Amino acid sequence: MSRQPSRIRAALHSFLPMTSNILKLNIFAALKMMLFPMAIITVFWKDQIGLSLSEILLVNVFFSAANLLMEYPSGYVSDQLGYRLALVIACLFGIGGWTAYLFAHTFWHVIGAELLLGVCYAFISGSDNALLYETLRAGGRTELYTRCDGRMAGWAQIGEACGALCAGLMYVTAPLLPFMVQIGVWGIALAVSLSLHEPKAEKGPKITSHLSEALRISRYGLVEKKLLRATMLLGMLLGLASFYPVWLVQPFMQQCGVPVAWFGPVWAGANLMVALCAYHSHKVLAVLGLRRMCLLFLVLIVAGYAGLGLTSMVGSFLFYFLLTAMRGLQGPILRSFLQQHSTRSMRASILSLHNLLFRLGYVVSGPLVGWVSDTRGLQTAFLALACAFALLLPLAARSFLRHQMESEEL
Repeated sequence: MSRQPSRIRAALHSFLPMTSNILKLNIFAALKMMLFPMAIITVFWKDQIGLSLSEILLVNVFFSAANLLMEYPSGYVSDQLGYRLALVIACLFGIGGWTAYLFAHTFWHVIGAELLLGVCYAFISGSDNALLYETLRAGGRTELYTRCDGRMAGWAQIGEACGALCAGLMYVTAPLLPFMVQIGVWGIALAVSLSLHEPKAEKGPKITSHLSEALRISRYGLVEKKLLRATMLLGMLLGLASFYPVWLVQPFMQQCGVPVAWFGPVWAGANLMVALCAYHSHKVLAVLGLRRMCLLFLVLIVAGYAGLGLTSMVGSFLFYFLLTAMRGLQGPILRSFLQQHSTRSMRASILSLHNLLFRLGYVVSGPLVGWVSDTRGLQTAFLALACAFALLLPLAARSFLRHQMESEEL
């Protein structure tokens, strides 16, 4: 009988830190995406700074370039020095980036702010998801990862929706007000990250060269482990499909005569769609299976872009919600595959490699999409994207499914 209380205490000792950490990670996810300026940022760039659509896409190329250069190094640093420290560093860069916007008046001022924010999100990338997985592993509940990742993504999108709800009214009141509030949000995120608990890492073999180790991990993820490579390539395409309209849907809504005061609620609705789909992604996967899930991704993307390209009514922006639904469904599922085939010493690095491929894809293709939008019109760009993804996605999905089947047979 005396052993039973000790077992209960041991169970509570592992359960309470796990649930506390998961809650804090959910709160951090909401705060990192509670981007008050996001719903009006394109309008701010156009009307307050005077940027063209090509320059707006170019701004995002600089953001992606900074994110790209720091993506893998930050993931490796996170694996070696700790996920909590990486999140603290990210918050400091976030505060710096949004503060820089208060003094931005030119294209290059905006570039400076975006470079800081690019580094910020590079340090977050992979660190929060890796800490979630390690928290569950320490509690012996890794089978809950897809569900918990979906819920964390749901919290993130709810946070973004809350930020978007009043963004339009803030902007109308004072164009810089959303940026001022954003600085306070990152201050709170810093406090949350400092309170996180990081499970003790297992001791691996001694690393004699960090450069050699970083190259070994990248070779493992991109060359040796074919399932990881196929997962990352599919994730890159799905990520790009949901990323282009983030920057194009606001001018499209202006073009269709949607009032600026609607932008915040529309943005909030789109993010709530992501949250809902992410929250239930594990259930949808269980019902449809992996093959039909990939088919659903394709249908949502092609239908979404085709709808945006073929209609120009006030309510045409609703086709964008098909792309946000796809975004919510795919994230937790693909991250789960990446986590399952990674170890503690490379977890954030593999997730960062995944995001690096996405950023590289955007740096290469973003300016072209912006050029088509400026010279041929937004709807031509949407239709071109529908055709491109209709051709590329089946190839990537087929490779992913084949390697997944081979992995299950081993």
